[in-house]
Amino acid sequence: MIQISQTKLPDRPFSAFLFDMDGTILTSIKAAERVWGRWAKGHGLDVEAFLPTIHGKRTEETIRALALPGVDPVREAAFITRAEIEDVAGIEAIEGSAAFLAGLPRERWAIVTSAPRKLAEARIAAAGLPIPDVLVAAEDVERGKPAPDPFLLGARKLGVAPGDCLVFEDTLAGLQSAAAAGMASIVVTTTHSHPLETDVSAVLDYERLRAIVEADGMLRVKHRGMPS
Repeated sequence: MIQISQTKLPDRPFSAFLFDMDGTILTSIKAAERVWGRWAKGHGLDVEAFLPTIHGKRTEETIRALALPGVDPVREAAFITRAEIEDVAGIEAIEGSAAFLAGLPRERWAIVTSAPRKLAEARIAAAGLPIPDVLVAAEDVERGKPAPDPFLLGARKLGVAPGDCLVFEDTLAGLQSAAAAGMASIVVTTTHSHPLETDVSAVLDYERLRAIVEADGMLRVKHRGMPS
């Protein structure tokens, strides 16, 4: 885990906040790596080298990129998803995320994840977090992150302009997706073991953050202790 000191946060109001799921509002690393580790071992892969590549992208795309002989990415992705839905042990909310989300108007935030919808709902519930009114999942878009499509769809479903959204992410693919959508970002680093090559604002978790809802409904994010 990388310790991040307070960095300058985006200093303007936003119409909505868009959150990635895994590694951003909850951590499912242990559960995911259990399932993927067994699958990788069964296919003769170097498990230690492979596991860091599974985060931030859709399951089918991860498998397809391996180009394994005789492996059907669609069938294997479905198998892995079923296994992940059944194994939610150890999934936890990122520190402070529950309180941060609870302070937001429901119509002003969404989750935009590379996970299939049923898996996302299982993990969100396991972490004790609320299911949002808008949840963009893997099957909702033809192109996943790092393409801008998932975040653009999230903005459209909330009825706000992409440029008025602030994205919370933890992966480079997610940050690239947000940038391609024309959105500002904050990177959450609590699950990182190495720094990302990015110049966006970085926070460890949500414990030192607070969301401010302005009189007109616009949102700001500030470090705790700072004046409104």
